[in-house]
Amino acid sequence: MRFEEPVLLYGAGREALSTRAFLKTRQPDLKVFVTVDNGNADVPETEQIAIADLPAAIREHRFGLIVKSPGVSRYKPVFDIARAAGIPVTSNLNLWGAAYRHGRTVIAITGTKGKSTTATLVHLMLTRSGIDAGLAGNVGLAPLEIADKHAVVVFELSSYQTADMNFLPDVAALTNLYPEHVDWHGSVERYYADKLHLIDRDGGFAVALGAAARGNALVAKAVRDHRRLLPDLTPEQSLAIENAVSRSRLRGAHNLDNALLAAQIALGIGGTLDGIIAGIAAFRPLPHRLEEHRFGALTIVNDSISTTPEATKAALAAYPGRRIALIAGGHERQQDYAELATLLSQRGVTTLATLPVTGERLASAASATAPDVLVLPAPDLEAAIASLVEHQARFDTIILSPGAPSYNQFRNFEERGARFVDLCRMSFEVSGTAPGQ
Repeated sequence: MRFEEPVLLYGAGREALSTRAFLKTRQPDLKVFVTVDNGNADVPETEQIAIADLPAAIREHRFGLIVKSPGVSRYKPVFDIARAAGIPVTSNLNLWGAAYRHGRTVIAITGTKGKSTTATLVHLMLTRSGIDAGLAGNVGLAPLEIADKHAVVVFELSSYQTADMNFLPDVAALTNLYPEHVDWHGSVERYYADKLHLIDRDGGFAVALGAAARGNALVAKAVRDHRRLLPDLTPEQSLAIENAVSRSRLRGAHNLDNALLAAQIALGIGGTLDGIIAGIAAFRPLPHRLEEHRFGALTIVNDSISTTPEATKAALAAYPGRRIALIAGGHERQQDYAELATLLSQRGVTTLATLPVTGERLASAASATAPDVLVLPAPDLEAAIASLVEHQARFDTIILSPGAPSYNQFRNFEERGARFVDLCRMSFEVSGTAPGQ
């Protein structure tokens, strides 16, 4: 692989940094530009092009390739200008495919929710089975960071990455499919198409589907040939995995589904049942995904990764028998909270603290369908925690599971989750913490 013209990096995050390192190794003297939508780009040995100057730079053909970071929507008008100028747009993932795909087994896992847990489990199951496997994508390393280090690569991929993925995996897996990321994709229909692009292609690769994906008509159509599907687990295998999950740190029915899907994938490429059981035992909850703490008599659950109502439903279902204070609401993506509101009481929610802006709709729906739930509208997370302090006799568990992105008040879900834990630590009597228990 050789680049005959300068390259533009659009984005300056982890993937951009690994792309720059890759280009430096391949062609030390290659000219590399960088652009970002806001602020300065801190990428070594690059020349920044202001975003306002980008259209002119494309028309002047100052570079011959654009490497787009996942958070940059491929539907931005500037990419129409690039296509008209004959400048291709690619990604860190696709550069990995061109450089390192050959001779490796690739497992690509996507889905609206559960993909990180499933990918992590597959990786653990394979390594515990004695298979040389690495983990990359949105968890683990960036694709170009993992390079050629492993014979098997497990990729956890967002819809941003599957949308233009240009190489085929050996196994493509989908956990589930719900509306999400409409602002990036432009419509729910386009989101579905971009997510399903992982499996909706010609080729002899195998496909594995999570329980929530199997009854979806769009998914069934995308599979095309159902002979692609990996064999189902036997009843004995399923029972062994259920027993292992019951003894593990995987909480909730949704995580049992993730474990069963991961086991199906691992067995499909040579993993052993013993390795699968050991992988489940080794699993530790990922940060901000049902991450537990104990502050005084309270269980505090940081599920800030929750950006859809479906994720919030799963979080509540993971804590049966609890008296729950739920904190929900965030950035507007036209989420539908009607069904979630009807489930609050039966899932043990006694108190609901809502955050702008989507929390207003959830509060209204909850008032209509769950009048026994105390609703506490709050302007921000600090005010929500302060309100809960005044009503802590009503609950034994606080769950931050917003069912919406964080962008209107935080840079990302990680910042939101960390702030939630800090506020709880400061606001409730601390008698020791147990993260991830």
